[in-house]
Amino acid sequence: MSRDCRALAAQCCYQVIDQGRSLSDVLPKAQQHLTNPLDKALLQEICFGVMRTLPQLEHVCARLMQKPLVKNFRVLQFLIYVGIYQLHFMRVPDHAAINATVDAARELKGQSLTKLINGVLRNVQRQPQLFDFSQAGQAVQFCHPGWLISSLQAAYPDNWQAILDANQQKAPLWLRVNTRQISPQQFSAALAEEEIAHSQPITELPGAVLLDSPTDVTDLPGYQQGWFSVQDAAAQYAGRLLAPENDQHILDACCAPGGKTCHLLELAPAARLTALDKDPARLVRVRENLQRLGLSAEVLAADAANPASWWDGQLFDKILLDVPCSATGVIRRHPDIRWLRKKSDIAPLVQLQQQILQQCWALLAPGGKLLYATCSVLPAENHEQITRFISNNADACLLPIALPGNAQPDSAAQPGWQLLPGQLNRDGFYYALLQKAPQDNHAR
Repeated sequence: MSRDCRALAAQCCYQVIDQGRSLSDVLPKAQQHLTNPLDKALLQEICFGVMRTLPQLEHVCARLMQKPLVKNFRVLQFLIYVGIYQLHFMRVPDHAAINATVDAARELKGQSLTKLINGVLRNVQRQPQLFDFSQAGQAVQFCHPGWLISSLQAAYPDNWQAILDANQQKAPLWLRVNTRQISPQQFSAALAEEEIAHSQPITELPGAVLLDSPTDVTDLPGYQQGWFSVQDAAAQYAGRLLAPENDQHILDACCAPGGKTCHLLELAPAARLTALDKDPARLVRVRENLQRLGLSAEVLAADAANPASWWDGQLFDKILLDVPCSATGVIRRHPDIRWLRKKSDIAPLVQLQQQILQQCWALLAPGGKLLYATCSVLPAENHEQITRFISNNADACLLPIALPGNAQPDSAAQPGWQLLPGQLNRDGFYYALLQKAPQDNHAR
């Protein structure tokens, strides 16, 4: 039976904020209760929007309610946020937003609170001054947790606000053309024939295509034939920087969901590639992507931090290390990350990254290259991590990354390449390319 999308949105937001679940986990499950594609899109718009503006929604509520709803009525507090978001941030007519939200309360067994919910929303409708946040704290003004704002201010004193502003934008839809199947020019022509507006491929990323507006990718030409993958332009640099070659022995050490795995094989179809991930459930998506694109790799459920449990003793020519991270560079794409990630998470993540990097370095052949990558903007996970690694490993040499947008390649103070969210309409990412000294050099 089809459910009300506003009730589902309230449940999704409650599960994220109060239960610590990921929106990418709860939202697809909620969408299964809806049959109309427009309702599914509306559900996503509301959930993403509430996650982006939560402190402001809470601030408005605090001025209209004596205290927030708790216990069995807690999900109805999130329904109120859903209603306020529609009234102020969406183009839903006021009467429709209010009536539909009140009706949704009944589905959530909140019949006794319909008058309260109606009253709060009517007050929101009548008092636009509630949305003046100029006297509120930074967490409300910028809709980010205080610890993250402070971290960005310390790391990026000149452009921290631009990063926060970029995180509030809707993420664009980038595609990566599978050049083994079709040329970028042919794919562009196929999109034009379907009247799908898009940018032309860019020089240093010939397979990257930016669509002008979001769309269901399964409806795009060539989806089933494997003509393209969905991948942000920032992530597409991984394959280009590692530059795989046919017959090389390559490791993708933290591979799920497999976008970079597939890109490496598109660039070097005859490479012997091992794709590794600790979570067997996430490898399902990797195998699906490989199959759709007509690619082949050895896929292993194993821990990159513990090679003794899976490594066969054969050294790798190249290693891609897209390590687990805070994901603070992709908040615009996953707006719930800012609420799920805590300041106390960063130190354990840095330690795990260090362990994976050190363990995988031992698997790299002399003269081989390792690309360290994160979708983070926090220095502790990025250039500070690489600085520490190079100082502890005499056989590690940092290679310069000379690409558009990288103003300081191979800088001793800040090694690697930090892309910030929104720059060139791309996600926040970090790359450092390391080469292991040849055997004779290392011996000396």
